[in-house]
Amino acid sequence: MSTMTEMPTALGGTRYKEVKSAVLGALAAQEWKGGEAIPSEKRLAERFGVSIGTLRKAIDELCAENILVRHQGLGTFVAMHQRDRHFFRFFRIVRRDGDKTYPVVSLVNFRRTKASRDVAARLQIAEGTRVFQFTNMLALHDAVVIVESIVLPETRFAGLTEAALRDRPNTLYNFYQDAFGINVVGTDERVRVAQASELEGKLLGLATAAPVLEVERVAYSYHHQPVEYRISHVNTLEYDYVSSYARPTDGS
Repeated sequence: MSTMTEMPTALGGTRYKEVKSAVLGALAAQEWKGGEAIPSEKRLAERFGVSIGTLRKAIDELCAENILVRHQGLGTFVAMHQRDRHFFRFFRIVRRDGDKTYPVVSLVNFRRTKASRDVAARLQIAEGTRVFQFTNMLALHDAVVIVESIVLPETRFAGLTEAALRDRPNTLYNFYQDAFGINVVGTDERVRVAQASELEGKLLGLATAAPVLEVERVAYSYHHQPVEYRISHVNTLEYDYVSSYARPTDGS
């Protein structure tokens, strides 16, 4: 296994970024999977040919980005998409009184199709590439509030079936991680006002063309690799889009 030679001190400020990139490469290759401990700092420092200080700076940054998680006395682990820790990092629709709740998700439709030009550009794949496309409706406090259309590249989610998607026992991003080894570590979102389609209006209890909040999202795995394209339409009569979230500070 190759190692890297420690740079002179003058260049040490960028050395840890190379180590961080190497760790991300190992994660992308599923060398360590979600919930598993990564090797000790000493072993990783030896592997990459760097000082403990340089290695620790790279690990600190990955922990700050919620890619790794430190558990005091146990070590450092690959972050898992679990309800209690990660869900509200990516789910940002909150009732106006501030009450957060987990949505009840129902699969509306599922199909294999070809990526349009716009979708292909978002997912960084060729136009016409095979993709999976499905629609979910999400109920909050016993009322459907969100309708979302999601597109996944078939090459990254080979073998995905409607039954597996409908019967998954956990959150969607946890499902990606458990079933396909894909860990969503970040998203880019654009928010705008749109009009409900006929289907969306029916599911949301709104008139066709009624105003809704549109949230366009690209979800990324390691090295900013796009793995999901999603457009959500939200009935904002009683709900807000909240972009901030509290990061844990205790390493738990």
